[in-house]
Amino acid sequence: MADEFDDMYETFRALLDAFPPSESVKRLEQFGISSDIVQQIRERHEQQTIRIRELEEPHAVILGNRDTWYTGPQAKDKCWPAVVDRLRKDGWPQQSAITHLDDSSTRIVSLLNHPKERSFSTRGLVVGHVQSGKTTNFTSVMAKAADRGYKLFIVLAGIHNGLRRQTQARLVQQLVEPNPSMWSQLTGLEKDFTPQENPASYFGKSNKTRVLCVVKKNATVLRKLARWLEKASDYLEDCPALIIDDEADQATVATKSINPLIMSIMNSLPRSAYVGYTASPFANLLIDPGAEDLYPRDFIVSLPKPDHHFGTEVLFGRYPVDGDAPDQVDDGYDMIRSVPEGDVACVRPKTRADVEGFEPVITDTLRRAVEYFWLVTAARRVRGTGNPHSTMLIHTSVNTAVHNSFKRPLERMRDHTVDLMNREECLARLRDLWEEETARVPAEDFGERKVQFEELMAHLPSVVDHCRVVMDNSSSEDRLDYGNGPVVAIAVGGNTLSRGLTLEGLSVSYFVRAVSAYDTLLQMGRWFGFRNGYADLPRIWMTDELAEWFRHLATVETEMRRDIDVYMTENETPLTFAVRLRTHPALRVTAAAKMRDAVMAASSFGGQRVQTHYFHTDVEWLTANIDAARALVTAAASISLKIDERPKDGRYVFYEVPHDVVTRFLTSYQFHENSVSTSELIVAYINKRVAAAGSLRRWNVAIIGTPQGRPDYDFTFAPGVTVGRTIRSRLDVAGPADIKTLMSPRDAAVDLDGYKATWVEEDYRKQRQSQQPNTGLLVLYPIDKTSAPAPKKPPSTSPARKRKERVPLDAEEHVIGIALVFPDPSAGDSSVESYVSANLSKVSIEDEDYSFLDNEEM
Repeated sequence: MADEFDDMYETFRALLDAFPPSESVKRLEQFGISSDIVQQIRERHEQQTIRIRELEEPHAVILGNRDTWYTGPQAKDKCWPAVVDRLRKDGWPQQSAITHLDDSSTRIVSLLNHPKERSFSTRGLVVGHVQSGKTTNFTSVMAKAADRGYKLFIVLAGIHNGLRRQTQARLVQQLVEPNPSMWSQLTGLEKDFTPQENPASYFGKSNKTRVLCVVKKNATVLRKLARWLEKASDYLEDCPALIIDDEADQATVATKSINPLIMSIMNSLPRSAYVGYTASPFANLLIDPGAEDLYPRDFIVSLPKPDHHFGTEVLFGRYPVDGDAPDQVDDGYDMIRSVPEGDVACVRPKTRADVEGFEPVITDTLRRAVEYFWLVTAARRVRGTGNPHSTMLIHTSVNTAVHNSFKRPLERMRDHTVDLMNREECLARLRDLWEEETARVPAEDFGERKVQFEELMAHLPSVVDHCRVVMDNSSSEDRLDYGNGPVVAIAVGGNTLSRGLTLEGLSVSYFVRAVSAYDTLLQMGRWFGFRNGYADLPRIWMTDELAEWFRHLATVETEMRRDIDVYMTENETPLTFAVRLRTHPALRVTAAAKMRDAVMAASSFGGQRVQTHYFHTDVEWLTANIDAARALVTAAASISLKIDERPKDGRYVFYEVPHDVVTRFLTSYQFHENSVSTSELIVAYINKRVAAAGSLRRWNVAIIGTPQGRPDYDFTFAPGVTVGRTIRSRLDVAGPADIKTLMSPRDAAVDLDGYKATWVEEDYRKQRQSQQPNTGLLVLYPIDKTSAPAPKKPPSTSPARKRKERVPLDAEEHVIGIALVFPDPSAGDSSVESYVSANLSKVSIEDEDYSFLDNEEM
């Protein structure tokens, strides 16, 4: 009986290839199958759909109750098994990685429409991470869609030939070559789309092949494709189409020609699904959801970060966000090297007028970066594992003339190094560089063995001698080609190397180009990705300003992805999806044209913690904050009806302080200009809460220091209110003093009863809501002006994460840090507008020029 039922269920699954689930059930009933058996089949199918919908990852926000018709691969499939076979040949030995890919691609296909529905126009977005396998994911989605009956596959592969060619090669290798009889190609490795004769022949019912078209987002190319599809309009009703938009935030959103052409192509396809892929979805999430545009109205999927992936936070660290404990916020690997501001003019013209005749100088930092690249390549040959290619990226400008100017100096340096390779002075310099770098990032922390200098010397002369200097830009004929044996190359380029393109075996980057927007900056980071076999060796040389921008961007990413997760657990839909994007004083979220539908971001501090971690170190600025803090404590001590004095613990709490005392302090206290929260925003929020709901009328003001008793370490706020100063060393980075984290979770409970060390974030919120539902908490920290860092701890064990160096604070006066804890709003909230437009007047910026998208094909 069970076997008979299984056979009937397989019959039902076969029917699903030709009909949506509801139609398939009707067909079973027409076959005369009993209603009980049909019901059992429906229940089994529903169990399968529930499994897909409730996958732990990837998370998804979905419009309505989309029919989950796809429940995973079947035994008869051809395209998906071929992808798996290829991945295993390419070194995917871990079954877990393939299982995760299977689950995530199945989830995405399940959100598409059934290919046999009469008409549909689906719009979705998949948010991944830079260089994290998005191409493999959408290849898998295409394979599974092809196995189920989707016929036309259009891949919009960026805006440059390099990425288009790379994408075409990957899709041919993984989809076409394993099953050549299943596919017809409208594009090739060396040619973008050109109109074919008799387009109807590709889409007639007699032609069962799938059609693959990989095109650039170029107006001329897309116009040709749109016109060609129009000629086949009579046959497209039976042609379910999947459009994959790689780098969906680039050129797709708010462009005069590309955006309307993509819409035109979709409108010519009665059955079409558009799925954008991007790691920087800022522009896509700012499209007006109500407009007839490409807003992902049907679904948004967030892919998890793969294991062992080098992302923004891993390399640069990030700042705390609401709810973080100090041990949850990492400083990133010690792999970033500083390029002095004085070096920038040597490798990048100051103005456009200086481009002509520009000759770069091989500065000390650029020389160290290049020499370290050669040492890394030799060391990787000693290890003999991982990617056989080795690449260095130099990116200082988008100007092709600047790229080309590097060729001669770099080749001279290479040839000179070959000549000096046996001299003791050269060897000593290389040895010192290798020993310094391998000491700062121990190989053992990453499960690798340190390569001794004598070992790599066996390979170093050959590495240097065979190193190519490649100018890879939109006007050069030279290109990085990894298809003809192991490559050792220094790639100098700009826009062609900045989006989607994978730099195989990227080990070292020298990056000093300033950009104006989050998405552009994030996509410049070709160093993100996987570094199997050499995770201890990558290094990035960049300015301190750029490093701070990336650190800020890592924080923006964290908040954005947490927002996505919140929406996904609260049953929101893409049409009610409003991710907040933290702003920066020197960066736009995205290009101005892409923000035309953005609204003023509403900042609500309800349920949040705000803490200062940036400080100036000059005496005038710090003294003003000390005076403000002393005035606050003096007022609080005279007004508070209840005071909890714990000088032995270095703590005081003044209860029931009127809100105007707190807002007066916040108005006089100076936040550093890099701080996201400002006194104006916080004071506006408090006043709105007081006026709207009567909450936040009262505040508890706390002081957290160390036990008093050492006169040389005590700090007096007011008569009888003295504590020892705390220690907060700063990160060893240029710019304002950055202590990273000020408040511990326990400090956030200083005014609560019954504190337990086992409390987690949810406990803090519940206890505050129970004990102090309408009262805010303001905490003052007296920080010692010297604040020498604690002795280093022994190296961590795997997974490795060596914290960035800490140095003394070295301020001219003691520092007052503050933290505020806001209760969850109980009667609606009063948000305040906090959208900050970037002031770029003092920032040297090279914006991308996309005017060529409207030109003839390149």
